[in-house]
Amino acid sequence: MTCFGNPQHRRRLLRWIAALLLLSLPFAAQAADQIVAAPQTPLDLGYVDLYNLDFPAAHGQFESWIRTHPEDPLGTASDAAAYLFGEFDRLSVIDVQLFANQSQFDSRGRLTPDPAVRKAFEQRADQTNQLADAALARNAKDANALYAKTLVCGMRSDYALMIDKHDVEALSYSKQASALSRQTLAVNPTLYDAYLASGVENYMLSLKWAPLRWVLSWTGAGTDKAEGLRLLNITATKGHYLAPFARMMLAVAAIRDGQHQKARDILTFLSHEFPHNSLYVRERDRIH
Repeated sequence: MTCFGNPQHRRRLLRWIAALLLLSLPFAAQAADQIVAAPQTPLDLGYVDLYNLDFPAAHGQFESWIRTHPEDPLGTASDAAAYLFGEFDRLSVIDVQLFANQSQFDSRGRLTPDPAVRKAFEQRADQTNQLADAALARNAKDANALYAKTLVCGMRSDYALMIDKHDVEALSYSKQASALSRQTLAVNPTLYDAYLASGVENYMLSLKWAPLRWVLSWTGAGTDKAEGLRLLNITATKGHYLAPFARMMLAVAAIRDGQHQKARDILTFLSHEFPHNSLYVRERDRIH
């Protein structure tokens, strides 16, 4: 147990736990194919634009939804997501090979964020919490509001970890997101995107060496690889806005397991769903 007193080991542990940032990017739950096959609302259309890396168009759709649904915290949460994903794209944060290679992930450098984007992101995140808190004051079991707060914590964890490299802050937000996700699912277990939280947790932590898995399980963390993959598949097949992201995580898992053709197939399918997103083709072509 003395190894956990070593600052280097603590930092590495924090990075792994905070890497559960992927557990909660902003999305709601419906059938996975609806996002591309039959988008009907500005919220749907905004996420199609987001996954196609057309962030100005995504902002336009989300702002349209906010104007017509001013009390819905998912509108402002979605617009915050467009700012976050836009910054990730500008800074080349999303990298399948990076997530599949732990040593590369640990040694990644700190990035320089755009202060205007940071301010806009935080404003939308704050607005989301205000709207969600108002909804919860009216109904403490409002799953939509609980989920919106989950998304804010998850996105702030993402920002802290992937851009600022503030590991402790990222871990704190990640733990809040996980707790809120459980509350959300207790109210509405059909919010299938929320299952990604435990899916990523179980899968990512199952890859750690046995003594560390024991310590993490003692703290209540999930470390079951099979369970993690099962939950990722639930989101990939039954989720809506998060389904494409869950599939990308399954591609990461396939690379780690040496199932390179499976990973290529997943990324090829994503490239067909979102033809304007060059990320999927680029990541597929990097697999050997």
